[in-house]
Amino acid sequence: MTSPDLTARARFRAWRRRRPLVGGLLVALGGIEMFFSGQLDIGQLHIQLGIEGLQATVIPLVLVLLGILLISMPAHRIFYGVIALAVAVYSLVGVNLGGFLLGMLLSTVGGIIAVSWAPPRSQDEPAPTAEEAESAITGAGR
Repeated sequence: MTSPDLTARARFRAWRRRRPLVGGLLVALGGIEMFFSGQLDIGQLHIQLGIEGLQATVIPLVLVLLGILLISMPAHRIFYGVIALAVAVYSLVGVNLGGFLLGMLLSTVGGIIAVSWAPPRSQDEPAPTAEEAESAITGAGR
């Protein structure tokens, strides 16, 4: 490998560590899977649940958009992750059992990963002490 490849890889690695990439990708993949399961034709049988098929198009698009937003705006990961969880659970009713459960599971796991992801601490920032952690949990320092 040449040195520009290593620097590009190092830059991508640094970019990836500053955002919930895996969670966003799983949410988007779940939305894509739901979209294709909502447009499923088996012979003469057209499988599509929802109000005139609108939910089978809107819900997957919302999940793909939330996945992109999770990756591009990591500061709002908790908000987008909770919305992705709610939409994924609602897709169980609105989009062919949540994309035959696979899309719902992908989006739910992605939303959980995005909500639980925390940005890495900088080297200058010291680790919290036990007293600081306890006061943060109990709210005693407020």
